[in-house]
Amino acid sequence: MDYKDYYAILGVDKNASQDEIQKTYRKLARKFHPDVNKDPQAEAKFKEMGEAYEVLKDPEKRKKYDQFGSAWNRAQQTGTPPQGFEGFDFSGFDFGSMGGGGSGAGERFSSFFDMLFGQGAGRRGGAGFGGPARGADAAANLGVTLEEAISGGNKEISFTDPNTGQRKSLSVRIPAGVRPGQKIRLTGQGSPGMGGANGDLLLKVELLPDPRFKVEGSDILTTVPVAPWEAALGTEAEVETPLGRVRVRIPAGTSSGRKIRLRGRGLSAAGGGKGDLLAEVRIVVPEELADQERELFEKLASVSAFRPRRIETSE
Repeated sequence: MDYKDYYAILGVDKNASQDEIQKTYRKLARKFHPDVNKDPQAEAKFKEMGEAYEVLKDPEKRKKYDQFGSAWNRAQQTGTPPQGFEGFDFSGFDFGSMGGGGSGAGERFSSFFDMLFGQGAGRRGGAGFGGPARGADAAANLGVTLEEAISGGNKEISFTDPNTGQRKSLSVRIPAGVRPGQKIRLTGQGSPGMGGANGDLLLKVELLPDPRFKVEGSDILTTVPVAPWEAALGTEAEVETPLGRVRVRIPAGTSSGRKIRLRGRGLSAAGGGKGDLLAEVRIVVPEELADQERELFEKLASVSAFRPRRIETSE
């Protein structure tokens, strides 16, 4: 098998950074992946790029490749071991035949990597090394409603695999009590493997905004509007929750800002248990008063000794 210039295969400079090598490989992998590119030569190109990336992505392997690569090229021409490998047992290995074809090319190629990177390096499952390679994991965000976070459910999602550029659609089961920031692992839904298992898909849970509620930690906040007489005399009112309306008691003498706590109706807490739902009382008045309503409010104002604003005087 001919000596291969891995930098040329990926189209990067020999001094390219690890980040540049990774970005270039991912871009090429999306272009030449056999599931995307139907050109008959695409699979061979994909494997060749995987072979190059397997070495260049690893700083230690890359260092050895940079150090001995040209030596291996000379060994191919002269039939002698490269400098620095004189102490290795090369029995049964034909340097001069590295450029030859035939059924033994794969074995000669594996031997090349065994000696360059250590025994077994050519058979560890790396792409293009003759062994199965597990696919890369993929990541995406999963937006869930408050109801889904509390009760769970099934959700249809679509996402683009960042490793292959493929668009995928699948059904996700959301477990009850999931928390924002948690990750749901879908086994085998990541990037395709090369003779090995597919990678996994990791979905990061994000709460979708809901205009009815505000989330603080594991608590859910909302409001409950009451009339002035309801606040003064006490009443029962319906409070909106992510799972439907519930009735709560508004104690007599309630002022705006008072919070009615519904225990255990919030989100799952990181340390176990559940948060609460807090309904803040807001006293509202009619925008326009009927004649009788105005008369009653005026009468109340004249007979009540209640003064919400205390005026302090100084002598």
